[in-house]
Amino acid sequence: MVGIGDGTAPDVDSVDTPIDVAPYDDVEHVSSERIGAVASLYYIYQMEKLGVFRACRRLRELFLAGKIKISGGDGALGLYRFDRREVLRYTQRERHIAYRRVFGYGGSELPAGIPSNGDFHRLFSFFIWQVVTYWRDKRVSQVIRTGGAEPTFGSIAMVRRAGLDLRNNLKFMSYGHVHVLTVEMLQVLEEAFAVLGAPDVRNVFGADTAYDVIEDLLTQHLRETPATSARQRMGISGREILQWLAVTDLANTINQDRFDFLLEWIAVHSEDWVTSAQSVGVLRQAPPTALPWDQRPALPPPARVHPGPRRVNTL
Repeated sequence: MVGIGDGTAPDVDSVDTPIDVAPYDDVEHVSSERIGAVASLYYIYQMEKLGVFRACRRLRELFLAGKIKISGGDGALGLYRFDRREVLRYTQRERHIAYRRVFGYGGSELPAGIPSNGDFHRLFSFFIWQVVTYWRDKRVSQVIRTGGAEPTFGSIAMVRRAGLDLRNNLKFMSYGHVHVLTVEMLQVLEEAFAVLGAPDVRNVFGADTAYDVIEDLLTQHLRETPATSARQRMGISGREILQWLAVTDLANTINQDRFDFLLEWIAVHSEDWVTSAQSVGVLRQAPPTALPWDQRPALPPPARVHPGPRRVNTL
């Protein structure tokens, strides 16, 4: 360009000019494994809110006190093994710190220098609402229009922008021990349901399933009114939506037919999540049509993190 060397350009138009750099929202730059771990962690959080671990802890207390009529069946043996393995698990405090760090849920005190993800629920509910709105607009346009090939009323750009914002948020909040904690807690959930669904335990409460045992323990012994069905549906739907977001290339999907095909996988899950979230009171009304990008919570001052000794807490 300055006239030095054998490949000198005779004019400016002959200079090799790059068009652009790699796009920021390229799906190849996002670790789908980490986002998938966040999806499973969201499911675990909803199961914890449902009361699985509280019910299991209360059942263990009744078993140790001899207040329930089980002694040598599958449930009794499962409770014994469940109790012995407690020292190998992440503690209750560590789980709640993970919920607060990744989702901003709960009121657990975070160690110094670790921020809470206060944007997650706002971005998550906004994305789901945009999916629901798009699909409802699509149904309306199909009903009132005669031509099936005409474009829908829904806006691809709004769904894509909401999804990219949510994925970028989780991209920076999914580092650390989230993946291994999720794998461990999924195993704990499986063990807990094996205990709660054991024949001898179900016979004590006259229950048909492990969920019935959970409801009986929470209502009769802990004086709680569990939203079992709503929380369980929120966990399943939220996990499917986040897993879809982890592997879908939203940034480069422009064709409407392909976009509708991809979005159809989570359309029903989004409707399920909205209705369940409204029933438990975590989504009271429709969010605004757009979210300002600069509404971020103030981060705490940087500090060195001293993990300290690991403490063992009950589930």
